[in-house]
Amino acid sequence: MLQSSRSHWLVLALWASVAAAQTAPPLPEWVEEKPMVPPAFATDQLIPIEMPRYVSVDVGVDPATITVSTDRVVRYVVVMRNASGASSAAYEGLRCTTDEVKTYARFGAAGQWVAVKEPEWKPINGNMPSKHAFAIARQGACDAHLSSNREETIRLLKQRQRIPR
Repeated sequence: MLQSSRSHWLVLALWASVAAAQTAPPLPEWVEEKPMVPPAFATDQLIPIEMPRYVSVDVGVDPATITVSTDRVVRYVVVMRNASGASSAAYEGLRCTTDEVKTYARFGAAGQWVAVKEPEWKPINGNMPSKHAFAIARQGACDAHLSSNREETIRLLKQRQRIPR
């Protein structure tokens, strides 16, 4: 009798929670904040990002450019330098809860930011030319698929940095 009574209450509790979930107000739709103008960046204090051995560029994030907005997007400037010393940079955002990245602007050869015409959220583990966003997310920007705050993001990225090649 005790077992059947316990089962009965379990079924009732489950039914009540399903009914409550169906009547709960919907969660507000996520809205991205308008990103700020790409920030100035420096290359002398970059936090190195460990990349797979087959990647021939050094990747680093300027900690002074890292922000975590109220929309929970981690924005930063990433700098990539190849073996000959040529470098490029991008202003990007990581949406940790969905594992997506968006490139807002690229630093052009003329020394100016060039806005991406129609930036789109793309999977960080998708078929992109570079895997740096995935590495940045997993090495501290998106700890357990969550963005924390600026200071914690910087601390985690520095904690996981490697010795430059």
